Amino acid sequence: MAVSISDLKAQLMRQIDVNDLVQAEKVERYVSLVESFRNADETIKREGESITTENGSQRFTKAHPLIGERNKINSSLIALGKDIDSYRVSDQPSRESNDYDDSDLV
Repeated sequence: MAVSISDLKAQLMRQIDVNDLVQAEKVERYVSLVESFRNADETIKREGESITTENGSQRFTKAHPLIGERNKINSSLIALGKDIDSYRVSDQPSRESNDYDDSDLV
């Protein structure tokens, strides 16, 4: 079952600092790549993974051209996903060096 684009975008936006325009742009690019990947995948499923080309008296079968493009998009998604993960906002508040807890006392 495919994840909805709006749910995906919402989850990614929760993981970043939405006030950082660079991070927000990367999420937009990621979502756009997911849409492109899904469109390419749907076209390949509809037309088949191989196509037959006729050129005059010659006839040959080759892999669908979108397969290579889909693989490139997939590689870009993986790289951009790792980059977005590096921006993840921590669930725990950061403690500055001069903030102490009662448990820090001896």
